Amino acid sequence: MSQYRRKSKRSLRTVLIIWFLLFSILPLGFVTGYSIIKFEKAINREMLLRLSGSAKEIDLIFSDYINLLRQRRDKYIEDPYLRYHLSFGDNASLGDLGISWLKQDPATTISFFNRQGRLITSAYEAEQGQLKTKTPKQDIIYLADKYLKHFEHHSELTLVETNDPRKVSLILISKVENQKHRVVGYVEQIIELGPDFLRRLKDRMKLELMFVKESGQVVLATQRRLLSLNKDFVRKTITQKNDLFTDVTIKDEPYGLFFYPLDWGDSRIWIALGASKSDAKAVLRNVNVAFLFVVGAVILFLIIISFVISSWILKPLNELVEALQSFESQEQAITIPVKNETEIGLLTESFNQMFKKIWQARADLKRKVFELQNTNKELKDTQTRLVHSAKMVSLGQLVAGVAHELNNPIGFIFSNMIHLRDYSSKLIQLVRIAEERPGDLPAAKEEMEFDYIVEDLPKLITSCEEGAKRTKDIVSGLRNFSRLEEAKLNEIDLQKSLDTTLDLLQGEIKGRIQIFKSYEAIPHIYGYASQINQVLMNILSNAVQSIEGPGQIWITTQPIKDMRYKDGKVQLSIQDSGKGMSSETMEKIFDPFFTTKGVGQGTGLGLSISYGIIENHGGEIQVRSELGVGTEFIIVLPVRPPLKENGKTSS
Repeated sequence: MSQYRRKSKRSLRTVLIIWFLLFSILPLGFVTGYSIIKFEKAINREMLLRLSGSAKEIDLIFSDYINLLRQRRDKYIEDPYLRYHLSFGDNASLGDLGISWLKQDPATTISFFNRQGRLITSAYEAEQGQLKTKTPKQDIIYLADKYLKHFEHHSELTLVETNDPRKVSLILISKVENQKHRVVGYVEQIIELGPDFLRRLKDRMKLELMFVKESGQVVLATQRRLLSLNKDFVRKTITQKNDLFTDVTIKDEPYGLFFYPLDWGDSRIWIALGASKSDAKAVLRNVNVAFLFVVGAVILFLIIISFVISSWILKPLNELVEALQSFESQEQAITIPVKNETEIGLLTESFNQMFKKIWQARADLKRKVFELQNTNKELKDTQTRLVHSAKMVSLGQLVAGVAHELNNPIGFIFSNMIHLRDYSSKLIQLVRIAEERPGDLPAAKEEMEFDYIVEDLPKLITSCEEGAKRTKDIVSGLRNFSRLEEAKLNEIDLQKSLDTTLDLLQGEIKGRIQIFKSYEAIPHIYGYASQINQVLMNILSNAVQSIEGPGQIWITTQPIKDMRYKDGKVQLSIQDSGKGMSSETMEKIFDPFFTTKGVGQGTGLGLSISYGIIENHGGEIQVRSELGVGTEFIIVLPVRPPLKENGKTSS
């Protein structure tokens, strides 16, 4: 007995401890890491929401500025005094007019240009809040030619200038026309945003701000350290357009920066809003330490628990294993003593009962297997007979039509034989006359119409050949359709098989049903030709029989791409204009022995067998029908089907 005692290759205690730790530590580690990452993302998201909200507020300020300038501008250009003084270039009057406008205009500078674009005078707000005018005396200032060209098709021009390193200028230049729509000059309104503007925004939003050009250069900022921001880094960030929020370290201090485009009419300048992340980093470090401490304590507790649980579970299991090894070599049912009142004891008792039943079940199983083998053999024999029987029924239904089809070419050949016998007799007579009386040959040739015989004889022979070929094709089609299962996988031309089946059905189709074919280029499929032909015959014959009187049948083939099949699939559609089916009938058409035909007219196996053949070839068959409209069968087949072993298909 000792030779059957053996020890396990692996310790179940070790396996339990390892798996217990893996399924506890890994989730905890994942949850910890995930929580830390999510917390950091939450901080960034909260900062992004704050910065983007402030950026949109600044964007509204820009929108209010340009709307106010346009509102004031619309009043200015309608002022007849403005048109008059612009026409004559009266700088003094225009200066007074500009000063009066600045008192109620958000602009800090208003300038006037004549129709040639030359600056006449400007009214501006001085540093102490005083309003002054300035007229160029020596340097003559003109609007750029590209601006004047712009006004040929537009009434205003918006610009953002950053030439002065201490300010950003928002400019609105408007065209002034007289009542005859002739240009008399231009009005320029400028809002200058300097350090005071950014300082007010910073005090209100508690953020750092800076204006940035499209090139990435920082123009104006609330802190000098922000002016040292790398130009290429800024340009790369604002051109990404997907993630305009970024982390940057400036002089050892981490910042979260959000870049936002501010549109001034057709021009644009970027504003960057930043917040220090020093406090957030400190909070994140404290959270990380707390997480790691809690996870470490939980892991230590789990390790202790795993040792205790493994010892408590494995002790009774080891006793059970030792008891089992003591009767491994026994060939009769024996029992193991129950020494435990826990679930392990219940397991031992259940094992004793199971061991007794195994012997009885084994004997019953051998008997059932033998019975199933015999039943399976009988089912296969019955299946083969049913398939062949259904095929013979379909073949029998074709006999009348095929007999008529055979009678036509055979009758045609028979009638041609009368003329062939007459022609051959005359030609033999002409040969004899040529041998015995050469002088009478011309007259005999004319009398027997030799020239006509020479012309008509090849035609008769060709007609007989065509009739014989037609007869051969019909017989060959019948032979292919009626043969038993083939054991070899063949390449099948589906379109040729359709045409062959239609030829066999010509007796029922001719003069009554129109066939419309729409064949796209499809690859040959691989399968069992006799089975595929049987499916086509079943469906086409059903379509023909469903049409009472004149009707139409539409046949379509097309390729289908399918990533699961390297060579793709083909689709065949057969649609008729017959009487159609109800939804109740459609649910049963693939059931064995179900038929809508009269007694003795159908077995009810055709569509059931067809369904099994298509399914075994890895394809699918669908049906759509409507009463009074017709029925459509759609067959989808893979080019290379996953057939069962030895080419056997189940029907």
